[in-house]
Formats: sequence, structure tokens, C-alpha cells
Amino acid sequence: MTDRSPRAAALTLLALSLAALTALCVALRVPMADALVYRAEGAAVAHGTSLYGFTVTAWHLPATYPPFAALLFVPAAYVPTVALKVAFVVGNAALTALLVVLSCRFAGVRPRGTYVFAATALALWLEPVFQTLLFGQINLALACLVLGDLSRPEGARGKGFAVGVAAGIKITPLFFVLHLLVRGQRREAAVALAGFAATVLTGALVRPGATVEFFTRRLFETGRVGKVWIVDNQSLRGLLARLLHTPAPGAVWAVGAVVVGGVGLWGARRADERWALLVSAFTALLVCPISWSHHWVWCVPLIALTAAEGRTRTAVLLAAVFTARTLWLVPHAGERDLQLPLWQQPLASPYPLVALAVVGWAGARAVRTRRGRTGAAAQLPARSSSASMIR
Repeated sequence: MTDRSPRAAALTLLALSLAALTALCVALRVPMADALVYRAEGAAVAHGTSLYGFTVTAWHLPATYPPFAALLFVPAAYVPTVALKVAFVVGNAALTALLVVLSCRFAGVRPRGTYVFAATALALWLEPVFQTLLFGQINLALACLVLGDLSRPEGARGKGFAVGVAAGIKITPLFFVLHLLVRGQRREAAVALAGFAATVLTGALVRPGATVEFFTRRLFETGRVGKVWIVDNQSLRGLLARLLHTPAPGAVWAVGAVVVGGVGLWGARRADERWALLVSAFTALLVCPISWSHHWVWCVPLIALTAAEGRTRTAVLLAAVFTARTLWLVPHAGERDLQLPLWQQPLASPYPLVALAVVGWAGARAVRTRRGRTGAAAQLPARSSSASMIR
């Protein structure tokens, strides 16, 4: 066996994975509904029509992102539908490879070609990544922006700006401003807010009415995005709605989100830099009212970091959870999502359970670390006044 055999095998695996993915997309005639929404948003900007007054596809999907995102989608309005779908598949496949590379660097592992090819071939079939490709979503692009930005050393020039841009495309990444603040990186947090403000200003200059409409009205219309209680929604709110058999968990969810958010940020403050970022990412996915399954592409750096730390069994288990697609195996047609028995609840909400475990682990680890430091400080001999004066 030559030295090039492992790389050749990895390339073959990647080629087979891409071929299978392409064949599946063609066989299923995937509509890529979200890509069509983006195309309609771009057309609304290009033609000066209402940005939040239309719906497209058989599911009557509306625009849900800020006007700045619609500006970026303008080129899509001039691309034929078939070409647009091909572009999204190719682009998201490339972004999957980029996310793998960034995850390797984030985990402190050199991204060798053999590993990147093999890992990308497998990552394409992780349910969040796979769904991102099928829907023509932009989750991989946002994750790459945030991970690539916040993986840079503290004090790096412009660190935080890409986070602000990501938030200007889709509001959720604003949570990482809190991450920067609790980590004591105030300058980076300010840069992120400046980047976000720049996107809002850009959107306002081109579509002032739509900007006012989004930030005063559309941003708060959770129901406009979709039903919060269906299994597609893997946030804490979705988990509680299904567990309590109610479409509106109300105060229970509000209290839970505050508690989880607080524990997550506290754990992120005291964790090491790498785990802190993942804890914040999963906390954001938990407390967001709606986190569709394809939003959970942060499973890629989670698996990478777990494997890099030598926790092979845990990494394999995480890969299995994010590949198994158990949420689609439980009854979920109509309102059956709200009628699931207790034993099916873990199958219906695998991602928030993983995230709660990560956040809980970080919180418990922070408590142990704090107690250890307190105990160590208590055992130090008291410094005499004479010694203090000499020092």
C-alpha cells in the first residue's frame, strides 16, 4: 500500500458521497423551498415590490430575514431555478468542507487533506447538514462566518465583525455578542455590534420601509416562521411544547429559556475558549423560539472537538445521534407531534437534549472549578503584615 492510498480512499469516499447525494436530490426532485424564498426576496428588492407581503412554494413560505439578507439574494433573482438549485448544492457541499476545516483548526487538529475529505464525506449525511442541502439553506455559511471569526486570537484585528454580518443576515448570531461580553472581550463585542449596525444601515438605505417593518413588527412574529411545536423545531420551546402536549408552553418556556440562557452564559464565561464557544452556540439554539433541525450544523465542531480531546466513544455517539434522524421516525403528521407518549419524547427532541447535556456539563464543570479554586485559596497560609511590607 502506497502513502497515497489513504488519501485516494478518502477522495473516493467523498466522490461516492457526493454522487449519492446528487442522485438522491434528482430522484426526490427536491424543491429546495428556502432557496426559492431567497430568490423571491432578491426579486422583491430588484423590482421594488413588498418584501414581507408575499409567500412562495406550495407551503406558502414568507420572507423572514432582515432586508440586508434580501440584498445579498438579488443575484439569485436572475438565475434559472435549476441552476440556482445546483449552485446551492455545490455551494453547501463546499461550505461543509470549509466547516470541517474550520472545525479541525478550532479543535487544535491540523486539517490534513485525507481527514478533511473523509470527514466531509461523512458530514454531508449528518441530518442538519443534509437538511441544509435539501432545503437550500444558509446555515453552513453562517456557521462558517461565526466559527471562523471567533476562532481567531483575542485582539485580532476586526474580530467580531463577521459575527455582526451574520447577525445582519439572520438575527440569531447576535447571541454571540453576549458570549464576547461574558468572556471579557468588550472590544470584539463592540466590533460585532458595529458590523450588525452596518448591515441594518445598508438595508435601511435601500429599503427603508421594509427595515422599519422588520424591526418593529416582523421580527416578533414567531408564528410567521412556522409552528413551534412540530418536531422540525428542535429548540427548548419545541421540546417543552411536545412534552407538555400544548402548542404554547408560555411561562414554562420563558422561565426555562432564562434559566438555560443564564447557565449557558455562566458556563461559557468559565469554560476554556473552545468549549465556551460551543456552549454559547448550543445555548443560542436552545433559547431561540424556533431552531429547525437544519440549524444544528454546530454539531460538526462539537464532534470534532470531542474527538480531538480523545473522547472517541462520545464523538461516535454524537455522530450517531445527529445522523439517526429519530425525530422523523416518530408520528408527526398533523397535530400528532403534540400526542407523543413519554418514551418517544427523546426520539422527537434529540438535539435539545444533547445541547442541554453540553450546557449542563459546562455549568457543573464551572461549579467544580470555582469550588476547587476557593478550596485552594482557603488552604494558602495567611500572609503576615511584615511579609507584606517586605514585598
